[in-house]
Amino acid sequence: MMNKTIFEEKWNVIRSQATARWSLMAEYDLNKVDKAEVKFDKFVTMLQVKYGYTRQKAREEIGRLWAEYEAKNKINKAADETGSSLNPEVKQAKERAS
Repeated sequence: MMNKTIFEEKWNVIRSQATARWSLMAEYDLNKVDKAEVKFDKFVTMLQVKYGYTRQKAREEIGRLWAEYEAKNKINKAADETGSSLNPEVKQAKERAS
């Protein structure tokens, strides 16, 4: 499970993943979280309101999102180091960006 400190540090990454995972979470909602003093609590509350999660379930879902993000990031990093991308879409995106 993710703690508040890590959430605050990684908010921009989590924010970028949020709308893909939670389609009911609009940019307007994320802007409210941006302005909140304690972003973690605000985001948990929004998940409760939008999806009917309990506080515990919302925390678990945030942790799951982060774990999936880190796992993908680790796989892509390992693939980059070996020179062969396991994800062809990532490879194509990197080639287009070059």
